Amino acid sequence: MTTRPTFLARAALLAALLLAAPAPASAESPYLVSPDGKYLGNLNANQYDPNSVSNPYGRYGSPYSPDSINNPYGQYGSPYSPNSVNNPYATGADTPRVIAPGPGFGR
Repeated sequence: MTTRPTFLARAALLAALLLAAPAPASAESPYLVSPDGKYLGNLNANQYDPNSVSNPYGRYGSPYSPDSINNPYGQYGSPYSPNSVNNPYATGADTPRVIAPGPGFGR
């Protein structure tokens, strides 16, 4: 049977270790931003994320949404639009940018 002082010492040690441990890393996804600053969705493979470009029923992944890079007739998904990620001839400032979360990366 554990005595009370030993139990309290173990509890205090455990509390100190938990408080000293670093916070877990954030699992934010990179995301797309249009040339005019409009958010275009998260770049991940999670088909259940409502903001993912991989969600075929979401605003940013639907082939019918005007804000989706998967809409072949939309501004951001057409192979002919200068603002599209799917246009092989679009260049530089006209194309959406990938923003990676985190300090000093992609911003």
